[in-house]
Amino acid sequence: MLRLIHVILFRPKYSENIGSVARACLNMGCSQIILVDPWDWNLDKALPLATHHARHLLDNIQFFSTLAEAVSSYNFIYGTTARTGGWRKAIQTPEQAATSIIEHRNDGGQVAIVFGPENVGLTNDEIELCTQLLTIPTTKNLSSLNLSQAVMVVLYECFKKSMTKPLEIPGHGQARHINNNERELLFTQLRQTLLDIDYLKPDNPDYFMLTVRRFLNRVNPRFNEYNQLMGLCRQMQRIVRLAKDKAKT
Repeated sequence: MLRLIHVILFRPKYSENIGSVARACLNMGCSQIILVDPWDWNLDKALPLATHHARHLLDNIQFFSTLAEAVSSYNFIYGTTARTGGWRKAIQTPEQAATSIIEHRNDGGQVAIVFGPENVGLTNDEIELCTQLLTIPTTKNLSSLNLSQAVMVVLYECFKKSMTKPLEIPGHGQARHINNNERELLFTQLRQTLLDIDYLKPDNPDYFMLTVRRFLNRVNPRFNEYNQLMGLCRQMQRIVRLAKDKAKT
């Protein structure tokens, strides 16, 4: 989904965080992670957080000694920052940046998204290498996120913008709404069931069923819900019949 969009981690401190980043990249369809001067890279520490599914991302990591070298081949470089103001102007949110990132990608441009060290982020010298800055808004008392959380937020916004049609979740399509004939059958079944369990009195049941009719019209059940309610009514009626048969004996 996010081809030509790569994640660059500048001086990450913890291999475990890199593993979590790999898992986030896998979920969002980002195929390349680049490490710049990592503090203490250890594949064995990263693997449990990446899970075996993202092992290939860790095996294919590219390493650079400087950020300038890492970003040299990219057309567009988006730097992430938790600090704003001063030299850090025209900062976008991930949602805003994602629109441009996907447009660049669709035009064949290569895009790098740069994340700084967990403890200090990118310095002014490092953001000078970026063509655009973005920040993830948080509450006032929390100015930064865990590294993998930040990567996931940014990539998720890019993932949404990259979709050409609404995402369809397999096996979770909604059933159709019932038609008027089915609605009347359900109403009749409910009416008879409530009479059978002696909830409604036979002298004027339709008056008390007015609220049920209004409820069905307002809710407009779907076909799977209709089947469940019809089945519930049938089961209640069966229990009533069994109770009556037992009382006769």
